[in-house]
Amino acid sequence: MMGKYLLVFLLGIWGCPIRADDGLRERIGRLIENVPAQVGVAVVVDGKDTLTVNNYVRYPLMSVMKYHQALAVASCLDKRDLPLSAPVHVRKEDLRPDTYSPLRDKYPEGDVCLTVAELLAYTLQLSDNNACDILFDYIGGVSAVDGFLRSIGCSDFSLSETENDMHVDPAACYNNWSTPLAAARLMDRLVNDDFPIDTVYTHFVRNTLLECRTGMSRLPFPVRDTGVRVGHKTGTSDRNADGEWIAINDVGFFLLPDGRRYTLAVFVMHSRLGFEETEKVMATLSEVVFRAIGGDIR
Repeated sequence: MMGKYLLVFLLGIWGCPIRADDGLRERIGRLIENVPAQVGVAVVVDGKDTLTVNNYVRYPLMSVMKYHQALAVASCLDKRDLPLSAPVHVRKEDLRPDTYSPLRDKYPEGDVCLTVAELLAYTLQLSDNNACDILFDYIGGVSAVDGFLRSIGCSDFSLSETENDMHVDPAACYNNWSTPLAAARLMDRLVNDDFPIDTVYTHFVRNTLLECRTGMSRLPFPVRDTGVRVGHKTGTSDRNADGEWIAINDVGFFLLPDGRRYTLAVFVMHSRLGFEETEKVMATLSEVVFRAIGGDIR
């Protein structure tokens, strides 16, 4: 699997290297060199300084793509001059019984009107799969998301599958992929207001991510009780036939009390560790980055 356990350290191609990046790169390397998985890391500091590790690999996004989708939904509302309170009718047939869906659990019979904002909260905060596919239908399909992101200059990613597509054929998850740096840059643009979309929509997405409660043992774990604000989106797969976790991911922005910020993406593909052990690797990587960039705020 493309040098599965071989570390390949690559500086990002955007901006200047992070201060003392060789030391940070070395520490990340020591942490992941014996991890039985393909681990990719990308850091963007204050919108310009970058560092990547194992970046040029196509990592399955899993539910991280719900952040990508949210941006396309925001653009759709902006173009249609619709508010976040625009109603969407949810039918019973939209609520598939064989997937993760707090929305279905709350409204098992469907036939309910929810706002776009409510559906985005389900996707971004709870990673609801049915809400995700309802929003795909609302904006014109997965191709609308892929096309919007390419129209604003995004690259090194691809989106072509719905949640239901990936449920029917688990191998389809590899068609929704990104490099860690592409995901980190896209997340960083959110805190930099770098989208051709009215900020009423993008600020809603940002604030919704700040209230995300999935994956709290991943990237946010080491900065709890520090005053750092974290907005993030997770992605989690099932195990494959070999017993590996196909992908356990997290990408988020970190707002430091002194006004600085950084964005971090950690993608773990084909992990042979247990679920909690994989999350601990991600939390440890997050701590190493935090100590290198903002650890003096403790």
